[in-house]
Amino acid sequence: MARDNPSQFAPSWFSVFEGQSSHGRQQRQRALDRLWRTFMRARVFISVVLLALQVYLLVSGTGGPDWLVLVCALHVTAAVAVLLWLEPVAHNRLIQLQWLLTIGVDIVVFALLQHFQKGGFNYLPLFALPVLLASILGPLTLGLAAAAAVTLYLLGDAALSAPLLSEISTARLLQAGLTATGFFLVAVLANQLALRLAREEAVAKSSQDAARAQAQVNELIIESLSEGVMVVDPHGVVRNANPAAQTMLMGGVYPQNTRLLLSARDNWAGLAQLVQETYLLGQPMESEVHIDIDELTTHRLFARTRLTTQSGRNAGLCVLFLEDLRELEAQVRTEKLASMGRMSAAVAHEIRNPLSAITQANALLDEEVQHPTQKKLTHMIGQNAQRLSRIVDDILNVARAQPSQIEDNLPTIPLDDHIRLITREWVRQNQAKGKIGVHVHAPGALVRFDLEHLRRLMINLLDNALKHASGQPSSIRVITQPSGHERIRLSVWSDGAPLEPSVLRHLFEPFFSSESRSSGLGLYICRELCERYGAQIAYQRTVLDQREGNEFYVFMPASGLAPRASGSSHRSTPPGDSVPALSRPPGLSRLSGTPLSTR
Repeated sequence: MARDNPSQFAPSWFSVFEGQSSHGRQQRQRALDRLWRTFMRARVFISVVLLALQVYLLVSGTGGPDWLVLVCALHVTAAVAVLLWLEPVAHNRLIQLQWLLTIGVDIVVFALLQHFQKGGFNYLPLFALPVLLASILGPLTLGLAAAAAVTLYLLGDAALSAPLLSEISTARLLQAGLTATGFFLVAVLANQLALRLAREEAVAKSSQDAARAQAQVNELIIESLSEGVMVVDPHGVVRNANPAAQTMLMGGVYPQNTRLLLSARDNWAGLAQLVQETYLLGQPMESEVHIDIDELTTHRLFARTRLTTQSGRNAGLCVLFLEDLRELEAQVRTEKLASMGRMSAAVAHEIRNPLSAITQANALLDEEVQHPTQKKLTHMIGQNAQRLSRIVDDILNVARAQPSQIEDNLPTIPLDDHIRLITREWVRQNQAKGKIGVHVHAPGALVRFDLEHLRRLMINLLDNALKHASGQPSSIRVITQPSGHERIRLSVWSDGAPLEPSVLRHLFEPFFSSESRSSGLGLYICRELCERYGAQIAYQRTVLDQREGNEFYVFMPASGLAPRASGSSHRSTPPGDSVPALSRPPGLSRLSGTPLSTR
């Protein structure tokens, strides 16, 4: 027998799901199983009722032959066996064993009961079960075939029950034809309704999948937004909050699976009032609020509210958008830096030309003067002119992107020696005697770093430490030590208060400062100088001598070791510093291998 082609039959209920994805095919299979089990349970129930009815008729002596009880018992057995052991039929196959064990068995059993009935019992309505089963679970052809089989039985029974062409035979034939017509209509209508429901279900499943996918996309977008988003109901209960909002409101410590009340927290009073006014006025609101995370951290936020549309009796929700004002200020600073970069080229020409004239004039003047005092003055003018020229170059380099590489012709310098000299000079200029301790533990270590840039790096870090240090003895520490065989670790530690999380996010960005009078370029220039020479700078909160403090540390590539003079010491403090040198500051052994998290 040739294999049946699914396309040769009218579509069935489940053919609507053909061609879908694996997820759609799984849904189709689940729907098929559900309907199949429902019909099979209905068959078991009807067969049990018929068996009970035949037993009653047998006991009362008003039924048909006794063997009808055996037929009903076999029908119950077959129905239970199909329910327990057979899988749902393949809807695209017209000839299947399952159809014969279900539709065929039902039609034969109902026909026997109808033909051998006695009394006023009529089993014709039971024929609707196999017709519906074939029309809904199978193609329309199978439903029409089941209706045709019932029709043939009805016409044959009517023809055998009375002589042909008699009035009784004619009436029974007309009644059988009318009943058969009803079964055909039931088959067609049931199949069309099943197809319609299947299409609607397929569309609903597709829409549900699309809505679920869109909801997941929305969740991913909202979670990745730097802007905080909160959903608040009319009672002030926070329904949902993305990670950015959680960080802004609670520093990232947000209780999961817990609904928070805005009015229950004192530091959220401004947000609660804004949401309440939004519901009262029924229009969007804007306000600047301050959220105190702890005693040291305060977030300045710009809050905007929007109301969703109301649906029926349910009031709309309030969507609260939160923007960190520090982030906005950082964007403004970035735009300002870009403007400075565009302006710096023109400024450079304006400054370099007078510098060139000053340098040339000073050189000519130096050739003319002979007095030592005058020579000293021309030498000072030349040095400062060169230094001013290098400062101009540095500012221009900050405005332009610089490759992270080390010049091959740059000489190496002994790090410890120059750290001592730079620190001693800084102590003398800033009158910081007694406040700083220098602990050098990298004797003879050479680094490829421009001396003037190293001086700029150290002065910026020391100035920053002096602003936040307590001023007590040894409140500032400068430490050098090897970090492996290829790097030298230089750190500047101070016992200042911990930095706010909002400050940490923009620590090395240009024009960012927690002080109004600061330019915000110090740490940014430090990072740029470090990256230029292949070094890395980072910050961490650490403990030194049982005191917590802020540490800025730099990993510099080592270029070898310088020859050491006999008896030279590898530890030193600035002259007049009363702080004793440490053999190895506590905690530095674990810090030397700390992984960097630079921006």
